[in-house]
Amino acid sequence: MGISFTILSSGSTGNVTVVHNGETTLMIDAGLSAKRIEELLAMREMTGHNIDGILVTHEHSDHIKGLGAIARKYDLPIYANSGTWGALEKGIGTIPEQNRIVLETGQHRDFGSLRVESFAISHDAAEPVGYNFYDGSEKLCVATDLGYVSDKVRTAMEGSDVLVLEANHDIEMLRMGRYPWNTKRRILGDMGHLSNDAAGAVLSEILTGRTKRTYLAHLSRDHNMMELAKMSVRGAMEDRGCFYKDSEFRLCDTFYDQPTPWDKVSQS
Repeated sequence: MGISFTILSSGSTGNVTVVHNGETTLMIDAGLSAKRIEELLAMREMTGHNIDGILVTHEHSDHIKGLGAIARKYDLPIYANSGTWGALEKGIGTIPEQNRIVLETGQHRDFGSLRVESFAISHDAAEPVGYNFYDGSEKLCVATDLGYVSDKVRTAMEGSDVLVLEANHDIEMLRMGRYPWNTKRRILGDMGHLSNDAAGAVLSEILTGRTKRTYLAHLSRDHNMMELAKMSVRGAMEDRGCFYKDSEFRLCDTFYDQPTPWDKVSQS
């Protein structure tokens, strides 16, 4: 059947993604209330009973707000590395020991034909990661909340059929915005968030004929807009000599208040 996915919510206010391959359905992060996650699942004709487990990228509230509640309600295993588990202890309440599963950074775990592999990223959290999903020859990469893209992260992203990549902010909007300077400095730093321009620079380096779509994710509601993000990312790519036709590669929207349509990774 191959990999399908929907991004239920993406942005500074909460992040939830669902990946499915016919045998297994996994949620990445649970950064909204359990009630809101259930509402978004229903929009994609699902319930928490359809989920087989939750993968955690890191412990910030916009990624774990509803984690404990939804895991307890549906008796779901939670997968995270040791550093993240240590940081989660006080934020999600009691989780049964059998549902506390350690997936160390760089390791992989097979769920039937769906292989999940984590990779380290740069962010101001205990041990943040991105995830790659494989089924046969298909590859989906999910990488948000990263201040910059190292050579190792770039290698992890390469060869993806579909990429979910952070384009958090427009640099000038952030600089002129209402946040205090220490917050702006954090966001702009190497352990903060990826700007539109930085996302475009990364894509210009890793795109091959294989990657067909990139979903621009984790947009700031205060310092970005989707159309601006797409224009800026494409402009940054073109500035570096990376030109493409819409029939060959697309930049796709995500939303903070509604899920994206189901998308098949193999879809051309």
